Amino acid sequence: MAKSDHKRHSAKHKIDRRLGVNLWGRPKSPVNAREYGPGQHGQRRKKPTDFGVQLMAKQKLKGYYGNIGEKQFKKYYQAAARGKGDTGQNLIGILECRLDAILYRSKMVPTVFAARQIINHGHIMLNGKRCNIASVMLKPGDEIALKEKAKTIPAVLDAIASVERDVPEYVDVNHDKFTAKFIRIPTLDEVPYPVQMEPNLVVEYYSR
Repeated sequence: MAKSDHKRHSAKHKIDRRLGVNLWGRPKSPVNAREYGPGQHGQRRKKPTDFGVQLMAKQKLKGYYGNIGEKQFKKYYQAAARGKGDTGQNLIGILECRLDAILYRSKMVPTVFAARQIINHGHIMLNGKRCNIASVMLKPGDEIALKEKAKTIPAVLDAIASVERDVPEYVDVNHDKFTAKFIRIPTLDEVPYPVQMEPNLVVEYYSR
């Protein structure tokens, strides 16, 4: 048991090192010399590695993108872990590349669920071709446009007129033409989440 315990601890330290933060506030963490940002409150949690905390972080992120299925979400995590750099940042980047996410970011629909519905109904052109798959991954430079029929949908017009949220800088939108261009894959701090997302805890959930 002692051997596996040691293995588990060293694996957790490896995650700490990779993300550059002490996720669980442990005194033996290799990154304790680093300063805590205001968002890291792991040191105040009684059980920083608690399964429920990680699960909640995962469910929050999955739910935000329209309740992505577990199988699909785990594939995104695996792709993020294979990529270079910070796995949590990579995961956010992948989620933000989805067609439904970018349509939502463009403020041409009120919700991610509405984005998915409009895509499923064939109202979207991706680089000039009809695309009805919400989970298609966009690349920087890709352009989306609403088809003529969708330009009169009340939910679309209401979303464009709404001042509740802004279009982030990584999406270039022309609401007069009902078009949007995906500029670049964003970092976590560029994504306009209304609540704090903790992709680091999602990484820990899958790294158990």
